[in-house]
Amino acid sequence: MRIALCNEVIREMDFAAQCEFAAKLGYDGLEVAPFTLDENPHLLPESRRREIRRAAEDAGIAITGLHWLLITPEGLSLNTPDDSVRARTVEVIERLVGLCADLGGKVLVHGSPKQRSVPDGEEPAAWRERSLKTLTAAARAAEKAGVTYCIEPLSRHETNFVNTVADAAEVVDAIGSPAFRTMIDTSAAGLTEADPVADVVDRWMPTGKVAHVQLNDTNRRGPGQGDDKFLPILSALKRQGYQGVAAIEPFIYEPDGPATAAVSIAYIRGVLEALG
Repeated sequence: MRIALCNEVIREMDFAAQCEFAAKLGYDGLEVAPFTLDENPHLLPESRRREIRRAAEDAGIAITGLHWLLITPEGLSLNTPDDSVRARTVEVIERLVGLCADLGGKVLVHGSPKQRSVPDGEEPAAWRERSLKTLTAAARAAEKAGVTYCIEPLSRHETNFVNTVADAAEVVDAIGSPAFRTMIDTSAAGLTEADPVADVVDRWMPTGKVAHVQLNDTNRRGPGQGDDKFLPILSALKRQGYQGVAAIEPFIYEPDGPATAAVSIAYIRGVLEALG
């Protein structure tokens, strides 16, 4: 299991400095939010892509994948009735899949709750059908690029489309692609799932439908900065033989991003050491 840092936590640094800082703290990789690279990250030229990948290689750290995919450019939607907007969204997603592969990443995490929620008063079935069409295009692009595209279950505070791993598993089954799976975000799972997060890991990891993990406290801060106990969660991941990436993704940075990144990795490495 490799530990990555979601790079928006330290986005005030330039990308090369992010890589060097994360590597020095003991992270194995960076999971990149595309909006931190450019307002139109899907259009980054090959020269800039090589530069970004080289910065990670020079620091001895991996770019493990992408997340927060639809923040920029503005106006994207997974399931809008507007065909032109949805076609543009598909184009952006397909290009981001290519960006992930070019940077050496292996996993894309589709969170972006505002761009996928069903508006109040709308009939969910039609919005779900359009979502599946968009995600099918994402899956086909991921197959061609040799990466995995994951739909992220998020809490009901953030979205009303795909809240639990069971919800996500239904989407995975509907898409039916080996390149399309789901993931477990410990904060969202802690807020939404009926069972403890460790039990969710034990329930869903054996199904082969979970390809990624993100670690954060239900208080939206980093692991070790709240009341959530991560030893049972990491123990379950080890018990299930998880050998993928666990990305640390806090949303509240106190006292600041670099300090949050440092505290989080120290805590997680300490728990892993205790587990042996």
